[in-house]
Amino acid sequence: MRKIYLVPALVGLLTTVAAGPLAAQGAVPKQKAAPAPRAAGAAPAAAGTPVAAGATSAAAAETAAPDDKSKATDSKLIDGFRSAKFGMNEADVRAAIAKDFGAKPDAVRAQDNASELTHSLLYSAPELLPNGGTAELSYVFGYKSKSLIQVGAVWSKGTDAAITPEKLFSNANILRAHFLSEGFKPDSIAVNMPVNGGIVMFRGSDAKDRSVILLLQGTFENKDNNQRVLTPTSLLLFYVADAKSPDIFKLPPGQF
Repeated sequence: MRKIYLVPALVGLLTTVAAGPLAAQGAVPKQKAAPAPRAAGAAPAAAGTPVAAGATSAAAAETAAPDDKSKATDSKLIDGFRSAKFGMNEADVRAAIAKDFGAKPDAVRAQDNASELTHSLLYSAPELLPNGGTAELSYVFGYKSKSLIQVGAVWSKGTDAAITPEKLFSNANILRAHFLSEGFKPDSIAVNMPVNGGIVMFRGSDAKDRSVILLLQGTFENKDNNQRVLTPTSLLLFYVADAKSPDIFKLPPGQF
């Protein structure tokens, strides 16, 4: 069985992604794309900045964000994913999966993380995103609390043999546009942020610092003008109760 451990990736991501709003620097298609707008004070994109081949332009991403200040009063609340809410126990989450997807008990698999001492439920969800292919959902329960601390979704060849890089880009662009209209804290939003092995297509938090992260992973190759172009191999979506201090096992200071 393919192992998916999601929490460590998020801890690293939140360390990498700046807290302030970030425009896409270099994450634009090469063909006939308008220059990407920059965040206030941002430096121009340097040669060699990673780009997402086939992704929508940063200009399109920015225009998808609402300008209406009234949206600030309708701020996003991240409390889990669909019927599965942060803080639920395993039995309640199993019931939520059955409610959301009509899943039979034997379709939900359990998995333990031996290093973090967390417990997960895994479920393969066909068409989680309409026409997006099959995704694998992961519901992670905390080391101490034994309650739901994170929900993740992964699209890749491992979850759906028919998925293509173009489909991964399409899924990423649809989800990014959706999240940009959802009313996350403006100073928490980052889009098209290059990281090791991929691009953070979106990151945003609510008033309680619960976060959503959308990460397009893949391989980079050098193209014209010394640009590194990403060919995606997977798309990861995370809903996290506390990404900065997750409920996972850590050795107490001073033991070793």
